[in-house]
Amino acid sequence: MKKLFISLIIIIVIIGGALIAGRFINFHRLGADTYYVKITKDPKITSGHASDGSAYTDYNYDLPGYSEDGKEKDMEFIAQKNLRKDAYLEVFWKENRGVTSYEEVKKADIPKKAAEQLN
Repeated sequence: MKKLFISLIIIIVIIGGALIAGRFINFHRLGADTYYVKITKDPKITSGHASDGSAYTDYNYDLPGYSEDGKEKDMEFIAQKNLRKDAYLEVFWKENRGVTSYEEVKKADIPKKAAEQLN
């Protein structure tokens, strides 16, 4: 009975740890290269219907992104909303998948060489 109780506690801890990791770790950012972009133009807007019949709108962006050392790479990504003009984004890019995630950052948080390229 004691072994069963210990095994149950271990299983609960493992499942709880996995749930916490899934909640606080963005796996789309793991192993991704970081680039910085500035929203300078309006997106190309596309609309459609999902398989359940609900309507959706995508905002397609194609902007130059710059790494911490100032190297340029074309960043193509889709947002679910129209992003604010002149906003700065930290973009996460993977070789096989392209842009996997992004978040808005303050200009002061952008590395110097990337910030110089964005201005």
